[in-house]
Amino acid sequence: MDEQRLQVYFNLIDQLLTCSSGELVQILESNRELVDAELLQVMAQVAEQLAANGDKYRAEFLLSLISKLSSANPSSQDYLQFLEKVLLASIDSDSDPKVVYPLLQANLDKLDDNFIDILQSWTSGKFSEVEPETTEIIANTIWNFSYLINKFPLGNKANNIEIAIAGYEQVLNVFTHESNPKNWARTQNNLGAAYWKRIRHDRALNLEKAIEAFQLALLVRTKSDFPQD
Repeated sequence: MDEQRLQVYFNLIDQLLTCSSGELVQILESNRELVDAELLQVMAQVAEQLAANGDKYRAEFLLSLISKLSSANPSSQDYLQFLEKVLLASIDSDSDPKVVYPLLQANLDKLDDNFIDILQSWTSGKFSEVEPETTEIIANTIWNFSYLINKFPLGNKANNIEIAIAGYEQVLNVFTHESNPKNWARTQNNLGAAYWKRIRHDRALNLEKAIEAFQLALLVRTKSDFPQD
């Protein structure tokens, strides 16, 4: 977990510890995208520290809240069903934001690192078990979804970019420079744009990765072959 994300968790926990009982639900609802397994882990650490410092009341409050949030936290099956639903919606609507974005908005609590894990494992599994033609269809669908979520205006922007990056990287397992240079270059270009906008991790390293992806795209997108690109 990077320092910036950790500080966001601490800020939210501080709000929860200092708010009135009537504000609790509103604060959690306003920060739905932050309520994930990592937040609960940090909350447990804070509760342990509070208890060690003799602040039993606030420690017990956090532990009680952890218990409630854990029971409401999406399961792996919830994430998987959401992934399949949003990919199907993307296919059926020809990646229409007017169809896909309301579905994303209704599931902001699932746009997190757990979703990235499910996306990666599901995609890798599908790529290894289906025919090449179907693999390309799935890769195109993941590409379109990655493009949409990178531009999705709601939720946690840092999470959305991470999901887009994970999606594009999965697509590159199918569209290689040798097998499909045009789609490979298109994916490298969008991956570079995602790294350029990336919020998490070291800014200089993100820019280096963006430059690398853009340079790879330019191996195919030459002035003579793709003058506009």
